[in-house]
Amino acid sequence: MPRFAANLSMLFTEHAFLDRFEAAARAGFRAVEFLFPYAYDVQEICARLRAHRLELVLHNLPAGNWDAGERGIACHPDRVAEFRDGVERALDCARVLGVRQLNCLAGKGPAGVDEAVLRRTLVDNLRHAAQRLRTAGLRLLVEPINTYDIPGFYLNRTSQALDLIDEVGADNLYLQYDLYHAQRSEGELAATLQRHLPRIAHIQVADNPGRHEPGSGEIAYGFLFEHLDRIGYDGWVGCEYKPAATTEAGLGWMAALAR
Repeated sequence: MPRFAANLSMLFTEHAFLDRFEAAARAGFRAVEFLFPYAYDVQEICARLRAHRLELVLHNLPAGNWDAGERGIACHPDRVAEFRDGVERALDCARVLGVRQLNCLAGKGPAGVDEAVLRRTLVDNLRHAAQRLRTAGLRLLVEPINTYDIPGFYLNRTSQALDLIDEVGADNLYLQYDLYHAQRSEGELAATLQRHLPRIAHIQVADNPGRHEPGSGEIAYGFLFEHLDRIGYDGWVGCEYKPAATTEAGLGWMAALAR
């Protein structure tokens, strides 16, 4: 059975953020992830993790002005200095929180910028971030995101992400494979997981349509969870979905599907 981590940016939102750690532990989770720690006192987050015996398995590098609709700046040629400052900020947080991997959101391609410039900027930024994370013993992840949910997102298919990883050439750069985004963009979930398993460091789940809990839509999660066991995936599975009702009311999928 996969090991599940609660995404506290999506789950338990009935509670204030710092109270979601306790709620996740009460629900049986032993690990959590979230988008960003930067608006909070990281020492307080660390205290909540310790108090509730939770492991933090993932958060993202700074991704620009999230509230204004930005979804990453790693491909923006005019914001390289800001991106690299964000890498240092993320490393400072990681040292306190004990997280072992950080995800980089490529961002939406800025209008009017040549594709070759976008790619070169992203490659250079990933190469820089991977080198800085390597010095701290951390892995860097990149995540394809479907362009139905985020129109214009630069990195949107598995093959594109793997080509990018090859070009960067860093041994600590891996794929974050979100099954919801992959289903919307390309399908072939089981075959892709098996073919590229050594390059996948983290998996996230939500069902389609609606991005609700597993078992609520078209994705055969019971089969996929068994498949992950068969092929030997030993990483975490992040629950990054929008509960159809309250988080607690929708948690029955774990008992029903993850056997």
